[in-house]
Amino acid sequence: MSIKNSNLDKLNPKLYCLHYRECDPKKCTSIKLDKFNLLRIIPRISGRLNKAVILNPFSEEEISKNDRDIILQYGLIVIDCSWKKLLNFKRFDRGIGRKLPALIAANPINYGKWEKLSSAEALAAALIIAGFEEYAQEILAKFSWGGEFLKLNNLKK
Repeated sequence: MSIKNSNLDKLNPKLYCLHYRECDPKKCTSIKLDKFNLLRIIPRISGRLNKAVILNPFSEEEISKNDRDIILQYGLIVIDCSWKKLLNFKRFDRGIGRKLPALIAANPINYGKWEKLSSAEALAAALIIAGFEEYAQEILAKFSWGGEFLKLNNLKK
């Protein structure tokens, strides 16, 4: 049974992906997570999502346990776009921007590269840091390299 469908759903984070459809859908971790109902792909950030935590590498502040309640109430958003387009998000003025600490990618496209995480890796890392370890584990279990991501970054408990 998926954590998302359990009776504890109110204690699970709501995950979203602002997806720009610039990647190969067969390799896209966001699309795969959407198929498993672990996140929802959104076309824009509006309404309640304006108060969500948005993973933004240009943010001044790192994600922390202090963001847990905001994530539970409003959600966590990852932006899925090309790395070149990320420069447009320097002044992204929606939501509560948070960056991740420096982490190493384990996904097959960017294996071993610093800070070139897939959306699934970014979400899982943010979830672990914010105190949603079980949900992060469920996300990473959908990928053959998920355990390797935890090992590379010393995130395994």
